[in-house]
Amino acid sequence: MRIRKCEAITAPVAATAPNVFELSTHAEAANVARQAELEEQRAAALGDPIRGVTTPFIKSLDSDLPTPATTSIEEVSHTSTSSPSKESPHSPAHAIDEAHLNYYLTKPELEGSFEYSKSLSEPLVAVDRERADPTKEAEEAKMHDAGHQTATEAVVRIVSLANASSRERTRANVQRIIDTFGRHSTDNHLRPKAPSLLSTFSTIAEQKPTPRAGPDTGSSEVQIGILTAKIRILADRYEGANRNDKVNKRNLRLLLHRRQKLMKYMYKKERGSDRWANMIGQLGLTEATWKGQICVE
Repeated sequence: MRIRKCEAITAPVAATAPNVFELSTHAEAANVARQAELEEQRAAALGDPIRGVTTPFIKSLDSDLPTPATTSIEEVSHTSTSSPSKESPHSPAHAIDEAHLNYYLTKPELEGSFEYSKSLSEPLVAVDRERADPTKEAEEAKMHDAGHQTATEAVVRIVSLANASSRERTRANVQRIIDTFGRHSTDNHLRPKAPSLLSTFSTIAEQKPTPRAGPDTGSSEVQIGILTAKIRILADRYEGANRNDKVNKRNLRLLLHRRQKLMKYMYKKERGSDRWANMIGQLGLTEATWKGQICVE
């Protein structure tokens, strides 16, 4: 009777043993899947250590336009010559959209050159209107408009950064970064860094900053922006057909580490300030770009 009683007790335990094993295996698999999901979320939050996160400002560096272009070259020429006016001269749409043109030209200079060239090339009007031929004058005016349209299209192609070399695009992007992140510009709309406790209770008189002699080109945020633009160029070349270019890989690694050092320095000096938030927000720089080790594989 005792043996039968033991068998009756051990039989349910043996029957439930496989269920416990299956439950533990299922829990372990769910835990591994959850860990993999959290790791993917952390990696997505950190971003790419080389490129960071794509922002509208970064897209403008790649396209050389502050806003997406919505007109073609045919629409440019039609817009610039369809309805001329003496009060407000029309300019090509690319000249209006592009904030930075090639050959160090500015938008007002380009618009003024179009107006001046058109006024110089206008056909002369006969002084004696009784002997003037209206049909001939209309044909000359039509030929003048066609010639001005052709010249406008040629100048648009020449000064547009879409047809510029990589060096000229980099030069224009560097100037755009200086205008955007330079303290000669950001000091007008960003709050200064909060004073530290040492400066608050210090008895030494605070020295006034030296006035700037020109645009700010040496601050940390400007140098980080310039390095980011150069890093994107080298990364595009390295990810393409030049995967085995050791010199390009070394230059990319040097620029990444230089930007990492500058970001660590700026995080130490400007942590929590508007300058830091403005820089990482517009450049799309995440913690992966300056924390930890950056490897170029």
